[in-house]
Amino acid sequence: MEKNTLWAIILSTAVLVVFFGIQAKFMPKQQPQTSQQTQTETTAPSAETSAETNTEATAETQAVSPELASLLQDVQNSSTNQAEQTYTITTNKVRVTFTNRGGDIISYELLEHQDTDTGKGVEMADNVSSTNRAFALSLGGTNALPLQTIFTARQIDDYTIGFFYTVQKQVDGKTQTDFTIVKTYSFKPDDYTFKLDVTIDGGENFTGLNFDGVAYSFRTSPQVGPHYNRKVDRYDVRQFMSYSGEKYKKILLGENQQKTYDKNWTWAGIAGKYFEILVIPATPLNMSTVAEYSSAKENDYANAQARFSRLAIGAGQTTDTYYVYIGPRSEKELAKYNTADKNDWNLSGLKLGESLDTSGFFSWLEVILKFLLEQIYKVVKNWGIAIIILTALLKFAMFPLTRKTALGTAKMQQIQPQTQALQAKYKDNPQKLQQETMKLYKEIGYNPMAGCLPMLFTFIILYAMYRLFNNYFEFRGAMFIPKWIPDLSRGDSVATLKFNLPFNFGNQVRLLPIIYVVSQILFSKFTQNGGTASTNQTQMKMMMYGMPLVFFFIFYNAPAGLLIYWIVSNVIQLGQQLFINHTMKNRQFTLVEAKTKNGKKRK
Repeated sequence: MEKNTLWAIILSTAVLVVFFGIQAKFMPKQQPQTSQQTQTETTAPSAETSAETNTEATAETQAVSPELASLLQDVQNSSTNQAEQTYTITTNKVRVTFTNRGGDIISYELLEHQDTDTGKGVEMADNVSSTNRAFALSLGGTNALPLQTIFTARQIDDYTIGFFYTVQKQVDGKTQTDFTIVKTYSFKPDDYTFKLDVTIDGGENFTGLNFDGVAYSFRTSPQVGPHYNRKVDRYDVRQFMSYSGEKYKKILLGENQQKTYDKNWTWAGIAGKYFEILVIPATPLNMSTVAEYSSAKENDYANAQARFSRLAIGAGQTTDTYYVYIGPRSEKELAKYNTADKNDWNLSGLKLGESLDTSGFFSWLEVILKFLLEQIYKVVKNWGIAIIILTALLKFAMFPLTRKTALGTAKMQQIQPQTQALQAKYKDNPQKLQQETMKLYKEIGYNPMAGCLPMLFTFIILYAMYRLFNNYFEFRGAMFIPKWIPDLSRGDSVATLKFNLPFNFGNQVRLLPIIYVVSQILFSKFTQNGGTASTNQTQMKMMMYGMPLVFFFIFYNAPAGLLIYWIVSNVIQLGQQLFINHTMKNRQFTLVEAKTKNGKKRK
């Protein structure tokens, strides 16, 4: 091995090791504060106790008006001594567990989608605590504590359950009914969407609910499954999204973040990489704001939650209907809600597909690539092989553009001494320098603008493929090679260690990142050998070996499907580059030949 090459590898590795060492020692990641409470199956603390003992609840609680404080006291005083109980509804799609404390959801299991870590269905009501349950109601705004009181439960049929609670208060020594809260959950056997009806039924003395313009608030699950480690699973996300009927908004949620979204919306929710919760109010105009919320929790598992406010309501009875989609972030499932006869709720025109994580302006290209991928899969019946075939087809289809760009780059490398000489000669005359440089380009038949369009088009294709292979739902759980790549949506694994590797790599030994780095180095090496030698070989070698090492750290836990795409792309590009180098050698694009040829023409 050349001395400069060895030094390049050593320096690149040293820089990376020192960087991560300094980061770990002087910029340690703050560990979240953990709650000392544990959730029990039969009991939960009262609202007053929770506010004092639970750090999360304390952080959320804000100063309330005297009217709301009085009402909350009435709720607390009229709480029954009934014990907490759980109820379960099971459909062909989900298994949902409710608690009569608040009439809330404490477990929401997707039966058709397995969590590979637990062997059970994906849990969509994750990170639930005694003071933060899925679809809990709060009187007042989004920062108010959820109701902790015991509701009366009534299972209406196999797919419908209701919870109700009557607020009572003492007036002149007599008990008076103020209003009744009713929560009704309705499911369909084969649909990922359920219907939530919230009814506020007032008595004689009920004047409505109005706390700074808000009647009540409710929330999605504290976390969207499956469980993931924020440090290791860098390719997973937690994202807030909303859609107004014309525009959509997507915001990645970071730790200890809380924002308020006060624009108009027809649906909104929270999504992970492959699953999501979307809330669709039957009457969007009744809704006020949405709070995006994320806070540090146990084991660095941060909540990702949306909280919705309902505008103030008047006397009498009011029923609000919400349709809630909890399921795959998949175009196949979401498209059903564009046409009434495709879903069991007869919903239409919702455009839930806008919640998909696409490449935005180039999403049309993603659709084309996805179509091609699915057609290939129908033939080969293996998503890993489909990725390889599609990557190969696109790389060969783009080869004419790649070749044109590479030849232009090679020509530029060959005339580098001449361009440097011109720069030195006309350093004080920019106009003359430009004229002579363009003359030189013309002599060798090089158009600097000709290489821009192919490079731009190639980049767009590669970006769309990256987005597709990194987010395509069908890759989740799709096996390519047993015992090595059992799931294209996760990193490969050749061994599981009993300890965690440094740099937040986790405990899995992976082979694909190593193959990727080797392929990248080989491609870079032959690309550089295609032209003339650089004046700074050490710097070039630093780039050749240093950048792939950086990518090794970035891609170590990347989805296997994405790495397969990069590796196949590099291997094919390597073969194409060797062919281009051979072509360049045979055609001998030299400045001398170009000058001789042009000189003969001028005679």
